[in-house]
Amino acid sequence: MRLSVDHRTTYRFTAPQARLTQMLRLIPEDTHDQSVTGWNLHVDCDARMRHGRDGFGNRITMLYVAGPISELEIAVSGEVLTNPSNGIVHGAHEPLPPLLFLRTTPLTTPDAAITAFAGDIRETDAVARLHALNIAVKRRFALDHGRPIAGRTAIEAFAEGSVSSRDMAQVFIAAARSLGIAARYVSGYSPVCQGKEDGRPAPHGWAEAHVDRLGWVAFDPSTGLSADTAYVRVAVALDSAGAAPVAGSRMGEGEEILDVDLHVGGNGQ
Repeated sequence: MRLSVDHRTTYRFTAPQARLTQMLRLIPEDTHDQSVTGWNLHVDCDARMRHGRDGFGNRITMLYVAGPISELEIAVSGEVLTNPSNGIVHGAHEPLPPLLFLRTTPLTTPDAAITAFAGDIRETDAVARLHALNIAVKRRFALDHGRPIAGRTAIEAFAEGSVSSRDMAQVFIAAARSLGIAARYVSGYSPVCQGKEDGRPAPHGWAEAHVDRLGWVAFDPSTGLSADTAYVRVAVALDSAGAAPVAGSRMGEGEEILDVDLHVGGNGQ
């Protein structure tokens, strides 16, 4: 499948900022399952950029902007060709052992309710168990297409009736880890769950779980299916905070206003 992405993030500040420092996880990488045919990163002001990798092996761009600055737009656009993989990840940069992804974080710590929810999955085959868990998470929640609530934990999301794809992924991760299965958060792009009705698009989030002798397998609880050709994989981490497309700090007074404009399209070519 050929997927096109146009993602613009605009920051506006009620008072000029003296300095901005941002870590961008906005550049997808070639794997056996996806080929980046073109990708552009643009910032609408004088800035210094340094490319590298974070501790999870994700491609990152450190962005440094000297003020005074009242507005900043970060834009990425490009095309990615994806291949059928049945959700199995092939050829990704993997600097860390799978067992690391058994580690919980404040956003993905399971409580008794999530542990019991996962324990109700009776399949003994590892792949069948993960697919059953994926479907169970999908059935539990209504999908909220709006922008995710910042800082919401898996425990908090589990108590809600309607949550974002990011929340569903973190519930899946917390439940999988409670079963002793290594799992991680994935940020990227997909047209499968784009909601236009509320005018607040956001990058997509799903999960990957590790299966012995098979490797990492992608699961999207917002669809109940494995992530496959309609997904552009950008970054992985223990939770959504570690894989956030844009994260950083600013020096200055006033409030920050964030606006995101995202369009993802795909065809079968």
